[in-house]
Amino acid sequence: QLQLVESGGGLVQPGGSLRLSCLARGFNLNYYAIGWFRQAPGTAREGVSCIAPNGRNTNYADSVKGRFTISRDIAKSTVYLQIYSLEPEDTGIYYCAAMRTPADFLCYPTYDGYDHWGQGTQVTVSS
Repeated sequence: QLQLVESGGGLVQPGGSLRLSCLARGFNLNYYAIGWFRQAPGTAREGVSCIAPNGRNTNYADSVKGRFTISRDIAKSTVYLQIYSLEPEDTGIYYCAAMRTPADFLCYPTYDGYDHWGQGTQVTVSS
């Protein structure tokens, strides 16, 4: 059974860093694109980054470029989202999602038609 498990969230001061993890269970990352999304209370879900099955094609929302880095460790079946220079506006629940695509798929953060979603991890940026 395909399952996504996010972790790594927490309470961080502005300017701090976090690394979120998305553990992929029951499927091979070499065949699935992974997207990271976030949702703050009272707002719509926002796509922030994605990575193609080849691990080379990545993309970021304009609002996070330069501060977010997506990567993966195939051996650990995990996709990471490294976040630097955290801002209060980064507060929200962060979700990862998966969909089967060609290896060289050009993913876009704004696309949210993923088939499988994790339960999310809370990130709170506050002093």
